[in-house]
Amino acid sequence: MVETDWPSAAVIDAARCGDPDSLDALVAGAHPRVRRFAHSLCASPEDAEDAAQEALIILYRRIGMLRATGALASWLFRIVRHECLRRIRVLPAAAELPAGPVDSAEQEALRRLDTARVGAAIAALPDDQRRVLIMRDLQGWSGPAVAEALGLSTAAMKSRLHRARAAVRASVRAELGPVRSGPR
Repeated sequence: MVETDWPSAAVIDAARCGDPDSLDALVAGAHPRVRRFAHSLCASPEDAEDAAQEALIILYRRIGMLRATGALASWLFRIVRHECLRRIRVLPAAAELPAGPVDSAEQEALRRLDTARVGAAIAALPDDQRRVLIMRDLQGWSGPAVAEALGLSTAAMKSRLHRARAAVRASVRAELGPVRSGPR
């Protein structure tokens, strides 16, 4: 894969001032790195492409707001990270929508709160564990398919999945506090 360097400070400054050719060069120059970073964070290739595209759209629309030319890479990577995390947080809520009527507004609020806790715990996982957990438990991929897609052995995939599940469980339990069994 041919990798381009980040555009020069002169190109970034010209793009910030509204020069369309510099802006095109900036977006084209940043695209390969933004795309690769998105693929390292997001669970699926589709989410990664969407996150990279969103980051480049924001770059195109808001380049004038960038204060320092040296901050371009960190600004773009923060946007990509935010987009990937947003997709993780949305995924569990969409996967758990009730098929029938909801028991009560209180039950629905508690269910959404639990979903938010789990989503936050998943988002806090290290990249390698998060990808395995999302692909296996949320997207329903088979273990061997996840291992192959991520270039892991089945044992390594299982190990990461186990660590990810344990971390999510511990995070949710820590947030809920001590759990009592039955009335006292």
